[in-house]
Amino acid sequence: MAARPNPWVPRASCHLGCLQAGVESDSRAAVTCRLLMRAAALAALAPGLAVLPATGLCGPAKTHLQRGYCRLVLRALGVRVSVSGFEGGARPNLRGVLVVSNHISWADIFVIGAVTPGAFVAKAEMTCWPGLGQLARMLRVIPIERGSLRALPGVVADVAHRLRSGKTVVAFPEGTTWCGQAHGRFAPALFQAAVDSGRPVQPVRLSYHHRDGRRSTAAAYIGEDSLGSSIRRLMTARRTVAHVHLGYQLDPRDSRRTLAHRAQAQVLGVGRTGAPIAHPTAA
Repeated sequence: MAARPNPWVPRASCHLGCLQAGVESDSRAAVTCRLLMRAAALAALAPGLAVLPATGLCGPAKTHLQRGYCRLVLRALGVRVSVSGFEGGARPNLRGVLVVSNHISWADIFVIGAVTPGAFVAKAEMTCWPGLGQLARMLRVIPIERGSLRALPGVVADVAHRLRSGKTVVAFPEGTTWCGQAHGRFAPALFQAAVDSGRPVQPVRLSYHHRDGRRSTAAAYIGEDSLGSSIRRLMTARRTVAHVHLGYQLDPRDSRRTLAHRAQAQVLGVGRTGAPIAHPTAA
């Protein structure tokens, strides 16, 4: 008899049919060629997973190295990163802030890690994935059991402790992945860590696009999709552009529910004045 689903675990309404949106058509030879080239590039980067933890680097040097390695992995997967949202062209200080983003794919942590590395709150099973799990551990993933409410206070306390010590933590408050065409509700629980530590919240809007700017579902990992199928779909796409938009920081003196509501409003594309935030042009 199948286990009864936990009613508190977020479930996306997305399904495998969502993955057909904006699909590019290519010859079998072109797809196979891309797959082989990118697989070879990933294989060349694999030794770095063993070398990076042994470098002994810490602080800004380690952050810079992790950011660069994430970008190399994404390039091997056929993904380029585009960043927007800097006020006056200056990079905001993201040390000791809770970064919250919408959630589309297993690739999200590498995209955000290429922009603002930190510890990631992600589902526990990710650390066990072959290859990707080792890279996730390098990015200091804080494992969370989606079906265990009893473990949640401990995760919130861990996140608050890291924030107080000046470390950046990235979380996905939707609690599960969506296809990128639709979004889930931001649960307020993890925002309590920002309230407890007195550290600001940095909303981030993440989206994947084709080179011509159309939305792409190549990176999506939803529903009954398998990890292998998701990786292959991304690696065989012509090129995927991941857009990362940094919104304005939120004051931690608000309640966790207010923070969740305001962060979700920004991630869904509503700015400080209520006007939609434009997506950057695909590179």
